[in-house]
Amino acid sequence: MARATDNASFLSVLASGALYKRNQGRLARQLTGLSVVAVVLFGAWSMSNTILSEYDRAISLGVPFAFALLGIWVAYRLVNYPKFADFLISVEAEMDKVSWPDRAYLVRATGVVLMVMILMGAYLAVWDIVWFQFFDFIGFLDIEALRGG
Repeated sequence: MARATDNASFLSVLASGALYKRNQGRLARQLTGLSVVAVVLFGAWSMSNTILSEYDRAISLGVPFAFALLGIWVAYRLVNYPKFADFLISVEAEMDKVSWPDRAYLVRATGVVLMVMILMGAYLAVWDIVWFQFFDFIGFLDIEALRGG
């Protein structure tokens, strides 16, 4: 994995506006940034509807809005932090080496998995019924309590 040549702290990178290795690892960095932004926006929305819901409108909307803006900026700077950006660049390089299955193989493999899950569910359901009937027969279960009566 490539090492970051810049040993700047995250706080110094946070105040910067520069992009680190602009054209490398673009997809991984964009998706990571969007994921972090989605979490931040959900947190701001949740904050507005729960913790700050009883305050006046300026606070219940202003604080989450400021939190969202700060979170978006931090997400943008996070994917340009040299150590993290180098990691994401390496991830994208490794993902390019993966051989993905074609559609026909994917459909067959999905069918096998679904069929095994259905058969396993049926097998376990049969044993559940067998053990239930056995315990009912020997008087171990209180059927009335199980039925809610």
